[in-house]
Amino acid sequence: MQTETFIFVGVSTGQSSIMKIFPQWARILGLKAKLLGCDIPLNAPPANYFHIMKNIRDDPSVRGALVTAHKIDLLGACRDMFDFLDPHARICDEVSCITKVDGLLHGFAKDTISSGVALDHFLPPEHWEGGRRDVLCLGAGGAATAISVCMAERSRIAAHPRRFLLVDIVPGRLDAIRRIHDKLDTAIQFDYYLHSDAVENDIMLSELPAGSLVINTTGMGKDRPGSPITDAARFPQGGLVWELNYRGSRQFMRQAQAQAAERNLTIEDGWNYFLHGWTRAIAEVFEIEVTDGIFEKLAEVAARYHPAHHGQEKI
Repeated sequence: MQTETFIFVGVSTGQSSIMKIFPQWARILGLKAKLLGCDIPLNAPPANYFHIMKNIRDDPSVRGALVTAHKIDLLGACRDMFDFLDPHARICDEVSCITKVDGLLHGFAKDTISSGVALDHFLPPEHWEGGRRDVLCLGAGGAATAISVCMAERSRIAAHPRRFLLVDIVPGRLDAIRRIHDKLDTAIQFDYYLHSDAVENDIMLSELPAGSLVINTTGMGKDRPGSPITDAARFPQGGLVWELNYRGSRQFMRQAQAQAAERNLTIEDGWNYFLHGWTRAIAEVFEIEVTDGIFEKLAEVAARYHPAHHGQEKI
């Protein structure tokens, strides 16, 4: 059996724990496959994405790909190359998973599902009951899109946040996510804010109701240094803090940890989101089933490589 290639499209793929985890997962899952990282700078020109897509399509050894920071830009540059897009890819205008089926390229937006599973890991089932709590999402890119669409879809059948506030420094990202939200049938109120001053984010943080959820999807603290808030920011009492970064300096998470006891915060990093995103993409690309039991085995293996457990957060 020929070794197949699974391409990982990101910004700094060599620093990702998945490079060490994947070979062990492949053995557990019975796959004869290797993971090949492909680094592209943020906001790269369309030609970069076209080159990758052409390689995925034309190289017979390539089985598929997982896309991280480039989910929106890749689809925007190469939409015409896809023969099929799943419903979430069409709604969210992004792809996080690419497969080949009889030579045809299929694109999937798995993060809407993965984010919901990861959210359930730390969010109490009754958390949104009463409709008095909000979500503040710092960043309006692909992860923000997936999380907000997940919550909007759930709002049709369950309790939900009162408001979902999105902040970004790029007008085009806010315009794009607004267009997506306009397609949705949801009772959640979405509000959009354009500014690059961290002090303004501090003010928004201070005005959140107790128990609100604050999410960092900006990539600051991983792909680039810093945090979208200052050290003077105050998290909501009893709030939940979701730092989507699982590696890097993670300054935003450290700021929350400094207030955890005083503000009674529940803090989650992006590790479970990372695991669910990868396992769902692997299942799609290699046409296998990852049951809850198998996921637990994979998560146990992966836990050995969590950067926070090995003092490797500043890689």
